[in-house]
Order: sequence, then C-alpha cells, then structure tokens
Amino acid sequence: MSRSKTGRKIAFKKKRRQNRLGMVLVTVVVLMMCLVMVVSMMSLNKKRNGYIEREQTLIHQIEAEEKRAEDLKEYEKYTKTAAYVEEVAKDKLGLVYEDEVVFQAEEK
Repeated sequence: MSRSKTGRKIAFKKKRRQNRLGMVLVTVVVLMMCLVMVVSMMSLNKKRNGYIEREQTLIHQIEAEEKRAEDLKEYEKYTKTAAYVEEVAKDKLGLVYEDEVVFQAEEK
C-alpha cells in the first residue's frame, strides 16, 4: 500500500511540474504577443502622426492656392479695365496723352 501511495505522489509531482511548465510557456507566449502588439501600435501611431502632419500641410497648400486663384480672378478683372490699358501703354510703350507733359531726368 505504501508503494502505491508513493507512486501516486510521484505521478502527482510529475503532473504538477508539467502543469507549471505549460503555464510558464503560455505566459511567455502571451507576453511575446503583447510585445509584438505594443511595437505594432507604436509603428502605426508614428505613421498616423505623419499622415496628420501631411494632411495639415496639404490643407495649407489648398488654402494658398485658393487665395492665389482669387487673386488671379481679381487681376483678370483688372486687365479688362481702361486703367490697365492706360498703365501698360504708359509703362511699356511710352505713350502719353496729347495734352500731357512728361518730364524725364537727365542721366549723368
């Protein structure tokens, strides 16, 4: 009878060791998975921040281009006026009105 009790104790200890080893292995695997997830989250967060920064840059570029388009429309309206034609005629062609006197400085 004592042999069977001793055999049972030995079998119980073996099972207990196996259970501990299994628990340690499962814990290690879970910790490794958590580590992989944390590294992945950090990588994704870094990409996300880069995308947010790029989005802000593109938004500023869009705003600048919209303002430029408005300025071009204003300039287009101005080029269709008589004041623009007069300005170009005076500056680029050197034309003046008949009753207008032009004074030029002498170059020394």
